[in-house]
Amino acid sequence: MPGLARVALAWLGQGPDWVDMARKESPAAVHPRALEPLAVPLIDTHCHLSNGRFDADREDVIAALPSCGLAAVMCIATGLEDAMAVRALVARHPQLIFWSVGLDPFSCCEAGADFPAALAGLRRLLDETMATAQAPRALGEIGLEYFHTLNAKPVQAEQLALQLDLAAEFSLPVVIHCRDAFDDLYAVLRDHPRNQGIIHSFIGPPEHARAWLDLGWHLSFNGTVTYPANQFLRDAAALVPADRLLIETDAPYLPPVPWRGRRCEPALVRYTVECLAEVRGERPDDVAAWTTRNACKLLNIPLPWSDSNFSI
Repeated sequence: MPGLARVALAWLGQGPDWVDMARKESPAAVHPRALEPLAVPLIDTHCHLSNGRFDADREDVIAALPSCGLAAVMCIATGLEDAMAVRALVARHPQLIFWSVGLDPFSCCEAGADFPAALAGLRRLLDETMATAQAPRALGEIGLEYFHTLNAKPVQAEQLALQLDLAAEFSLPVVIHCRDAFDDLYAVLRDHPRNQGIIHSFIGPPEHARAWLDLGWHLSFNGTVTYPANQFLRDAAALVPADRLLIETDAPYLPPVPWRGRRCEPALVRYTVECLAEVRGERPDDVAAWTTRNACKLLNIPLPWSDSNFSI
């Protein structure tokens, strides 16, 4: 058994429209919280537990995470108002929920002429929290959004660049949002070599994956990799080095097969692991071990197993 899985087991104890893809309902499936968890603890590196679709049962979803095999989740705050709700979740569950904060393209558009004030507010938030036990583990999600009509493309690029500089100043990894914007985003990130982090919800052909990898970024895969039409994405996932691979759900969005058409939640990340294992010719436990270790190293999250005997 490869070293990562062995150590982890000792713990045991631009493409199709994403929204339309997620709406195609799968056949009846067992509720994710009723599934037997994988042997290796998982980390969902991108979810939105502050979203209103969790209002009815948010604490139940969170309480179920350990029994579903999740060691931690990264809850992403998309804007300063959302950051207040996410910080409250982190305060209630400091060992289980970690977080990041940024001004995503939608928040930037909403800010309008007040974007400089929003950016100043983000700086103040980082100043207030970075020295605390509940400091954000990344800046983001930030990026470029061309599918929806938001700010003009040059404005989006400028607002992204300012936040990349802020992340570098605070030595934070970055969570990147990219939709229908590969060429422009590549140009911005190429010109900001100090920044590293995650291409969140990566969806693109193998040549895009290689381009991000060559710049030093990690690629994070979610339920879209399980969709039948996305063979190009599975081809890309197959070539990502194990130490640059991450998993996420983007919950409540993008539920994987066999849970399409329903609300996504972090417990469903195991379906992404199983799909990645199949396309990469690996064991699910090995994919789980690599992605958990990668998340912990990049995002400064404690490893959920003893690393003293770690070997590859």
